Order: sequence, then C-alpha cells, then structure tokens
Amino acid sequence: MRVIVVGATGTIGKSVVKVLALEHEVVKVALKSGDFRVDMSQKESIEKLFSDVGSFDALVCAAGVARFGPLSELSDQDFELGIYGKLMGQVNLVRVGLNHINDNGSFTLTSGILSQQPMPGSSSISLVNAGIEGFVRAAALEMQRGIRVNAVSPPWVKETLVALGMDPSSGMPAERVAQAYRAIISGTRNGNVINARDFA
Repeated sequence: MRVIVVGATGTIGKSVVKVLALEHEVVKVALKSGDFRVDMSQKESIEKLFSDVGSFDALVCAAGVARFGPLSELSDQDFELGIYGKLMGQVNLVRVGLNHINDNGSFTLTSGILSQQPMPGSSSISLVNAGIEGFVRAAALEMQRGIRVNAVSPPWVKETLVALGMDPSSGMPAERVAQAYRAIISGTRNGNVINARDFA
C-alpha cells in the first residue's frame, strides 16, 4: 500500500514510518521536512499536499500542536492553536483526502490519553483530543467506497516524558505505540478509538 504519514519526523511519527516501511511504500510528510511539507492549520496547504502526492491507500496523522497550561491563563490564541493545529488539521486531512484516497483506504488520526484521563492544565488538549474522537465515531458512519476512519489514543510516550524532564517509568516507548497504527491500517476497524496499549 501507499501510506502517507503526516508528522513523519515527530516522536511517534518516526516510529510509525519505521514499522510501516517494512511492508508499505511510505510518503513522509511534515511541517519543515520530509518528502512533502504541510501546515495542518491551513486548509490550503492540505489541499496542495494531496494535489502533489496524488492517490494513496492509507493516511496516518501523528502530528498536531496544542497548548498545555492553567485554564485561567490560556488565551483565545492558545485554544485556537489546538483547534486549528490539531483538531481541524486532522479533520481537514480526512475531508480533503476523501477526494484522493483509493477505494477501501483508511485514515488513522491521533487523539491522546488526556481526552479520557484529563489533568490540571490539560483543558485545551483534552478538548481537542475529545473532538477528534467524536469526529472519528461520527464520520465513520458516512464513509463510502469501503473507506475507514479511526483514531489511535496513545498514552504518555516515554521519549516525550524524558524530553520534558518527567519520570518516564509510566510512559510507553514510541516503537510500541507505532504497532497500534500498523494494526489499524491492516485491519477492518471503522469508527474506533484505539488505546495504543491494546496493541503493545
């Protein structure tokens, strides 16, 4: 299959590329590097991406930004960063991508543990992640041509915790998280939110 990986240079994305490249042709996409570039916050950039890439069989998005911080300190711009940079960015990858994906193709988006297990400071990120999960469940009901759409919900990633100077003991290595994306692409699920730990 020809698989587009958006966020191919990120912590999870690099591991997804590595595992998928063993079986598929992988098209690496990121904001500043890769085979192609995309700014997920701009629909025009997404449209250009698909125009440049052409037809494909599956898309994985392991990209997106959102702001972490106390609710009382988050600005409108902080919320908009996550809404446009992660939520609508992934929604538009599906909306625009439907015009280019092959029959029986699949979209796999990324939400995150903070949708189900919020913590102080996660209000913006939790909102965005929950929005992605709601979109996947509803959009799956309208897919045609055998196309599927799912989301992977990773736990805290070990490498991310290390980078943040936090205790990595509860984190899951990115290479194990990547196995969830591999399983979804090769499976038959549609409209599901997948806990990455179920595939580790």
